[in-house]
Amino acid sequence: MESTAGPGPAADAPPPARRIRISLDQREIQAATIRILVIVSAWLIAAWVVGVVQHFLFLILLAWLAAIAMEPAIRWFLRRGVRRTRATAAVAVPVVLIAVGLVVTFEQMLFEQTAALVRSAPDRVQSIVDQLNSTFGLNLQASQIIVTLRLEPDQIQGVANDLALGALGWLGSLASVVFDLVTVAVFTFYIAAAGPRLVQEVAVWLPPERQPILGAIWDIAEQKTGGYVASKIVLAALSAVFHGIFFWAVGLPGWLPLALLAGITAQFVPVIGTYIGVAAPMIVALADQPITAVWILLFAIVYQQIETYVLTPRISRRTMEVNPAIALAAVFVGAAIWGPIGAIIGVPIAAVVVSVVQTYGRRYELVPELAATDRHDEPSDPPEDR
Repeated sequence: MESTAGPGPAADAPPPARRIRISLDQREIQAATIRILVIVSAWLIAAWVVGVVQHFLFLILLAWLAAIAMEPAIRWFLRRGVRRTRATAAVAVPVVLIAVGLVVTFEQMLFEQTAALVRSAPDRVQSIVDQLNSTFGLNLQASQIIVTLRLEPDQIQGVANDLALGALGWLGSLASVVFDLVTVAVFTFYIAAAGPRLVQEVAVWLPPERQPILGAIWDIAEQKTGGYVASKIVLAALSAVFHGIFFWAVGLPGWLPLALLAGITAQFVPVIGTYIGVAAPMIVALADQPITAVWILLFAIVYQQIETYVLTPRISRRTMEVNPAIALAAVFVGAAIWGPIGAIIGVPIAAVVVSVVQTYGRRYELVPELAATDRHDEPSDPPEDR
């Protein structure tokens, strides 16, 4: 005889709830609070210090870029047995003398011509619009274009007055300008003359396993990026000189600032820099003598061919290349952070980053699916006759 017994009441009852007690130690809370306050305070102090010395750090960055640009010439002297300090002086002194001579000779002319171009901008827009309307039967309104471009006389008068005063009016007081120039010159000479010793002074603060990386990065920046920056400076100077001579010969108003614009933008603003350097003088020429704009375009085409096939292979044959997209992004980022000077130094800074990434970055082989994508873009061979 089987006996069946149902589940007892204890089987259906839920297990008793467990109570969890959290006990907070007052000393631990105080210690955590103090640590948080210390971290936040240190962050705020560091942000304040960086904000105070950011201009000085920018000057040091300019000095470092100038130093690595001098490195190819310094190494030329080093290979001939000249000590590094004397080699640095042999490179720096002529550069400073040439720069001072150019500033003394052309500084006032540069700012006066730039001020004249700024003042005449509304009249030039009016002249160009009148020519377009009469030639092509358009109905453009010069006043609306002037307002859109913010070229009203009241708005540009202050800029023109500052430019008419020269470097003082444009850059600030004499004391600040001299201090910035002296700071850049002194630190440029120190960084260039110190060379490996500067790396050693920094490396002693790093663990032994990281010291070779610092030395390799410094060598990459000096050898690859230094040659790149130096070649760009030489090409920009040659372009500015030849364009300046041509602009002066055809009687272009503001030939000096327009020549500098053509030389600098062509080398330090990739993709669109060449077009900007040609478009600006052509627009100025259209307001006076439209035929001059045609001559400027022809000269720019001829010079671009000479630069591409003659000058660049001889000056930049051993330097690295920066992807145009990366270089263009560096120009915009540099301009957003440091203004016009940042647009110029953005590409050299990107060259440093790219050279380091190329050296230490790890690359992999393409999978067959991606490797075959280029083949679809190539023209296929015509079918054979059977």
